[in-house]
Amino acid sequence: MTSLNRTLVIMAKAPRPGTVKTRLAKQLPVQAVTELYRCLLQDTISLAQTLSHVDLAIICPSSDVEELSGAAGNAIPIVPQVGNGLAAGLSSVFAHFASARDRQVVAFNSDSPHLPASILENAFHVLTGNDIVVGPTYDGGYYLVGATASHPGLFTGDAMGTASAFDALQARARALGLSVRVSDPFYDIDEPPDLHRLAVELQFAPQRAPRTAAWLAEWKQALPEQPSSIGAP
Repeated sequence: MTSLNRTLVIMAKAPRPGTVKTRLAKQLPVQAVTELYRCLLQDTISLAQTLSHVDLAIICPSSDVEELSGAAGNAIPIVPQVGNGLAAGLSSVFAHFASARDRQVVAFNSDSPHLPASILENAFHVLTGNDIVVGPTYDGGYYLVGATASHPGLFTGDAMGTASAFDALQARARALGLSVRVSDPFYDIDEPPDLHRLAVELQFAPQRAPRTAAWLAEWKQALPEQPSSIGAP
């Protein structure tokens, strides 16, 4: 354990065809989308490894542990979640990692190599004076959530994975009497416009996510244009 008692947890799946980035798979070949997720995951791990004084872990469905062990390398602990789905995964993160006293735990998406490291650092800083930190996405969800303890009931409800997920999480936190701070809004990678936006960012700084940048260079022209649901920052 590190002296700062900080744990950063990546919520991940095995890069298996038909199970990752399914909305993108409606527009692109399934194998290409699977490789995209593999690139996003590996670049997200590289991003996480740039933080200092942080214990890094991955949590995933129990059926994905062995496959993810090969994709992530042996240096990162991989913990199976209890139960199925996103709510179960998040509940597992804090039940497993936030049981120690004064431990700050931040969980974030496995497809966020474009996230500035400063946002992750700030999330830990926010937890020094608040129970919960949440990073909202422009489409009504959230890409990051942190806490200093496990709060049963925080991630239950029908809004998980919907456009009202962020509002529902805040409402449940308030009902539990928890203090919440909101981090900077950001976007995740779900639809072709998200990939177009990411391609523009990485065109000028491919070193931020080199594997993803290489995938985008190959597939960008194949992406269909469509209205974006992420909003403007």
